[in-house]
Amino acid sequence: MLSIENLDLHYGQSKILNAVSMSASVGQVTCVMGTNGVGKTSLLKAISGVHHRSSGQVFLDGEEIAKIPSYKLAMKGIGYVPQGRDIFPLLTVRENLETGFSCLPSGAHKIPDEIFELFPVLKEMENRRGGDLSGGQQQQLSIGRALITKPKLLLLDEPTEGIQPNIIQQIGRVIEYLRDQGDMAIILVEQYFDFAYNLADQFYVLRRGEVTMSGDKKTVSKAEMLDAVSV
Repeated sequence: MLSIENLDLHYGQSKILNAVSMSASVGQVTCVMGTNGVGKTSLLKAISGVHHRSSGQVFLDGEEIAKIPSYKLAMKGIGYVPQGRDIFPLLTVRENLETGFSCLPSGAHKIPDEIFELFPVLKEMENRRGGDLSGGQQQQLSIGRALITKPKLLLLDEPTEGIQPNIIQQIGRVIEYLRDQGDMAIILVEQYFDFAYNLADQFYVLRRGEVTMSGDKKTVSKAEMLDAVSV
């Protein structure tokens, strides 16, 4: 679904990503790991078009997506759940979900029942303002909003950050469910090591903007991976 070749990214004169190459397959969770400040969020921003890369190629489902604006990439099937959630605090839960309709043809402007089945609290609170929700509820709303767009590639940036344990478990079950449906590739950026390791099918470790280790659970042990992402 996704293939990246020699991707560089700069913020001004600072080089954040250096020759990053990776891939993500349908029906798998690809986890990008590393300490703070190594370029994980920048990588997701480059894939989603939020921040344009300096050089390199990115292919989505075989198509080179070049410097396509983020809203067009969303229409092509990239769903992005950013760090910090970025929900609209003054809109209701339902209105937040409906913002995902902008990526869909007019005949598909309907919230699927599956969204409320995955996140029952969103149905219970659909007329409450997004800003009134707890952090965990906002995270569920952010993921639900991304799923409204019917993504082929789902990008998740630190979905457990600041979330209570019971909701972390629920989000983990949702990610497993989405993977097992077999019609979506998932890239997970995550600091919570056990959560990431248990979900991931393949791994990429970033250090100073470069991929220093990659593999899957058959080739990389938990101890090796923990050592690679330790400071």
